[in-house]
Amino acid sequence: MTLKAVIFDVDGTLVDSQADILAAMSGAFQAEGLEEPERAAVLGIVGLSLDVAIPILAPACDAPTCTRMVQGYKDAYAGLRRLQGADISSPLYPGARAALMSLKGQDEVLLGVATGKSRRGLDKLIEAHGLEGVFLTRQVADDHPSKPNPSMLFQAMRELGVAPQDTVMIGDTSFDRDMAHAAGVAFIAVTWGYHDVARLAGAEVFVETYAQLVLALETLWSTSHV
Repeated sequence: MTLKAVIFDVDGTLVDSQADILAAMSGAFQAEGLEEPERAAVLGIVGLSLDVAIPILAPACDAPTCTRMVQGYKDAYAGLRRLQGADISSPLYPGARAALMSLKGQDEVLLGVATGKSRRGLDKLIEAHGLEGVFLTRQVADDHPSKPNPSMLFQAMRELGVAPQDTVMIGDTSFDRDMAHAAGVAFIAVTWGYHDVARLAGAEVFVETYAQLVLALETLWSTSHV
């Protein structure tokens, strides 16, 4: 039996956290008296680590200001999570739980996460949704360079003992695609996330629902594309 790895992005792929992302970014900019970026610009950097994303949104800010804004974003995001609960502020997309349980039930499939979130943020989210034990590897921004650097995927494959040709990355952004291809793994793009489909050109497969995702994985594996 050949082990296969399925690695998920989080924001925009597993959960819809855009309301809190937009609100937290707004708070970070307001605290520094800066003009807030447009919604599309904020969603366009989702997936990047904050120390990379903030300077893109505020290119004129100096290093100390950007550092404060990163912390301000984290504090605001954590406050919103405490206020509502992570399961409410970052709900799973329709069909996500069923798909995860279906894949987890396959002995040869190992699940993981590669996200721009912090470890604390990811752990809180997994706990809130009752997904403990589902992801056997959790790669976060604390331990790696920002996407699209392939470091997260290389570490995930090492931890799982799975080869690149048997690994698939699932995500909603061009950063996920570029990370996957830099690591030599296939990429399945979900269309319900934060990047337009046009930005995801080059994905091996596009899916519009989680039901399609499970079928897409089966097709990839059955045709030995990964």
